[in-house]
Amino acid sequence: MKKYYLLLFGLFIIASSFAQNEVVVKKRDRKKDIELQTSLGNIVIRLSDATPLHRDNFLKLAKNGFYDSVLFHRVIQNFMIQSGDPNSKAAEKGKPLGNGGPSYTIPAEFSPELFHKKGVVAAARMGDNVNPKKESSGSQFYIVQGKLFTDEGLDSVERVRLNGRKLSAAHREYYKTIGGTPQLDQNYTVFGEVIIGMEVVNTIAATPTSKGTDRDRPLEDIRIISIKMLKRK
Repeated sequence: MKKYYLLLFGLFIIASSFAQNEVVVKKRDRKKDIELQTSLGNIVIRLSDATPLHRDNFLKLAKNGFYDSVLFHRVIQNFMIQSGDPNSKAAEKGKPLGNGGPSYTIPAEFSPELFHKKGVVAAARMGDNVNPKKESSGSQFYIVQGKLFTDEGLDSVERVRLNGRKLSAAHREYYKTIGGTPQLDQNYTVFGEVIIGMEVVNTIAATPTSKGTDRDRPLEDIRIISIKMLKRK
């Protein structure tokens, strides 16, 4: 009988522990900005209310400490920097990364107003051959550095990468004057934007990377140390 009561007490403690670890996204959380405290400086991002599934998922993971110690495991200058693979936290040098994450995906949330301009935050995902609905990774994301485009270059992007879909005049002007990655528009969900720290993004993007089996992984680890939620000013 004593063992039975001890077992019940043990189960209660375990259940209580799980309950304490559950993270709830509150209304006030959605009005806060996210500060990525990295080993090369801080980046502050503002999540978009136009993508509530991605917004709340990122907030939940951030509050739960999911991103603490993850690496920027894929970095391509003039394109983007990518993070969010939990397998990267203790990965030895030279190990290929990019396959880790929670056991779920997030439905695509495309919006014409959210495009791949310099500084946006978007969700990584598996390719169309295995992911025709373009569902997002549960945790992996990238920040666009991008590059400037000419009209000729944008015409080529529309024809080859966007299957004939035309970019708006406003978006074309942005890509010509500030830059981005228009070839990704409406193919990957944009769910936020850097508001402080783009110079840190540029520094990370310029870091030397591997040409081996761990291609595009920085030769020296660049880590998200922790994430802090900031009250908007």
